[in-house]
Amino acid sequence: MALKGRLRDFSLTQLLNLVHLARKTGALAIESPESTAELFFHEGKLVYAALSNQPNSLADLMVKTGKLTQSQADSLVASGRVRDDKQLGLLMINAGQISKNDIVQVLRNSMMDVVYTLFTWEDGAFVFDQKMAPPAGRITIPVGLESIVVEGSRRKEESSDLQSELPSLDVVLKFSPGKNLRNINLSVDEWRVISFINPRNTVATIAQYNQMSEFQVRKIVAKLLRDELVEIVGGPPSRPATAATKPAAQDSAGRAIIQPQVEQPKPKFTEPNIEKNIIGRLISRIRGL
Repeated sequence: MALKGRLRDFSLTQLLNLVHLARKTGALAIESPESTAELFFHEGKLVYAALSNQPNSLADLMVKTGKLTQSQADSLVASGRVRDDKQLGLLMINAGQISKNDIVQVLRNSMMDVVYTLFTWEDGAFVFDQKMAPPAGRITIPVGLESIVVEGSRRKEESSDLQSELPSLDVVLKFSPGKNLRNINLSVDEWRVISFINPRNTVATIAQYNQMSEFQVRKIVAKLLRDELVEIVGGPPSRPATAATKPAAQDSAGRAIIQPQVEQPKPKFTEPNIEKNIIGRLISRIRGL
């Protein structure tokens, strides 16, 4: 019998902890209105992860990370010698185009991006099925879940902070006047975002063009806004109004009354309070699947 539920009732952190503790093998599928995620495990370790709305073949990932050009990837696939990721990886290694370590790093980073994206999902129907295996021909990389849970929880809290800085992705950016980008050091991803800034592209559109998650694009845009390299042209404000931006109160003589500024507390992520005996029963249930 498969384990089913919703993320609003049982978080991804708790699901991963249960899979880790029970050393389960199988697949966890999570469905949201935007996408469907599939996580595959072997004896309590993550071995493969994919999102339905993102390219995840080895050729796609190599082009995305700059390890191959699109023409090189198309040529390898068109040669007829490549039927799946394993054959493509072996062909590239034998041709000296890429190393085994390069492939492992690219696939591992892709898996982590998928899982960290799921930590930002507020809800979604999930099902764990121990009979499902990773798609045939895909390369699996075993990764322990302890570090994933710690980093994922940290990113969820950071995502809450970024949400307050940039509440909506349906806004347009423009370059701040007087800024010379030639004299500023930016990361590759920051340059990718900047290259799509124009009056026709919203932040959501820029994320789609660059195949970035909401977390990734929010983090980059928030940094560009803090560095005063870009500005928001229209749409919802990037930050809620505070006491410092409201009109000052006045006394009977018309003099401004200085109000003490109160620092707004940042939202904190708190795991649902679930009794230990419930966790124990769930672990026993997963072990008995």
